[in-house]
Amino acid sequence: MDLDQALRISAAGMQAQSTRLRVVAENLANRDSTGQSPGADPYRRKTVTFANRLDRQAGMETVRVSRVGTAPGEFRQDYDPGHPAADARGYVMRPNVDSLVEMMDMREAQRSYSANLSVLETTRGMLTRTIEALR
Repeated sequence: MDLDQALRISAAGMQAQSTRLRVVAENLANRDSTGQSPGADPYRRKTVTFANRLDRQAGMETVRVSRVGTAPGEFRQDYDPGHPAADARGYVMRPNVDSLVEMMDMREAQRSYSANLSVLETTRGMLTRTIEALR
């Protein structure tokens, strides 16, 4: 693997993890977002799916976000008869976002991003030292 490939792979990994961090932040921001009317669905947790992508020009595979989807699962129901989205029995459907899961996803994405950044910085340093040696 040459240094250009290492840079491309690291950059693709950072871009994918950046998207993942944005989705996690959106999930956390909407963890209390309910429907506006009785029976309306609340915010549904979003998920990120990764896939390998063949870069024919560089002759290597990189990671990319293949899609941002929604997580299946039941909504939580809380008894709050005064809420505008409460049904006839007084229950409000709450998002299927678990803050603990989101924080774990955020931490994992952050570590992956940092690892790719370290590879990028190391590769850049190697390129710099190579150029200096050729002078």
